[in-house]
Amino acid sequence: MIDAALLPLQRQVLTPPARWLTARGIHADQLTLAGFVVGLMAVPALAFGAYGLALALLGLNRLADGLDGTVARLTSPTDRGAFLDIALDFVFYALFPLGFALADPAANALPAAVLIAAFVGTGSSFLAFAAIAAKRGESAADYPAKGIYYLGGLTEGLETIAVFVAMCLFPNVFPVLAYGYAAACALTTALRWHQGWRAFSPRN
Repeated sequence: MIDAALLPLQRQVLTPPARWLTARGIHADQLTLAGFVVGLMAVPALAFGAYGLALALLGLNRLADGLDGTVARLTSPTDRGAFLDIALDFVFYALFPLGFALADPAANALPAAVLIAAFVGTGSSFLAFAAIAAKRGESAADYPAKGIYYLGGLTEGLETIAVFVAMCLFPNVFPVLAYGYAAACALTTALRWHQGWRAFSPRN
């Protein structure tokens, strides 16, 4: 919901370390893959109840996610990089709640499943809109530097990470957070369906 507003600040903060990495031959795809591997490590950390460690791994994953795009813009953005970035992000978002389900299946399995299902709705509507928009030669004015058409919504990256952080800090209320955010994701999906219905109508 507020990702676009934060992009200038993100670029300002991340450009110096991105320049440092670029000068040492670090490529954007390497950061994307490294960040994904670090993010995967959060799942067993959550499963064993190491919530502080999982929070740190989440932070490193998001740092790598921000740096890869900044490094790409300083060098040469590629379609492969854009593909890797969004594809691995969506997998990471779906796997993170799984860690809580593994930590306490009796209490967390159902809310985790509901949240993951809600992520399928937001992810599929996002990618479907991007595919049709690209076919029509359209671009998102609010996200000009993104490698694909970036459709905003009520639940974007920052909101998702904020909820993940809250889950790590307050694991005992994971079910409440999961159900609440799943409801917000469902609303986002419905709004995107409506937006796609109108934007791609035969009259347009």
